[in-house]
Amino acid sequence: MLPSIDEDLTEDFDEELEPSLNYKMMFLEQRVKGKTDELEAMKQVIFKILNTERYEYPIYSWDYGIELKDLIGQPMPYVIPELERRIKEALEADDRIDSVDSFEFDINRHDVHCSFIVHTIFGDLEEEMGVEV
Repeated sequence: MLPSIDEDLTEDFDEELEPSLNYKMMFLEQRVKGKTDELEAMKQVIFKILNTERYEYPIYSWDYGIELKDLIGQPMPYVIPELERRIKEALEADDRIDSVDSFEFDINRHDVHCSFIVHTIFGDLEEEMGVEV
């Protein structure tokens, strides 16, 4: 037998969006200075997720990062759809990211350049990444 939920209890709550405030990474200067929020913070989040090998670092949960190591040496017909799936899976694990789509691939021997659009709760971002396989 399941307990019943009083309707009055659920009506008193308002959902509030938590800030996405992050420390601002200044890549060219190799420094962290100040803070950033919303779309700028999401750019950094996407960069960090796509540049962190999943399961590699004990400081991160197993839901964080992307798996790229095992794509090395694989045939391109396997790599392309798998890379798209893995990018989606890695980014959509963040609850601020709604979806990832519009993938375009450029292949040059063992290098794959991928561009895509990330739809976040703050707006859309055009992103890209390169992978050597």
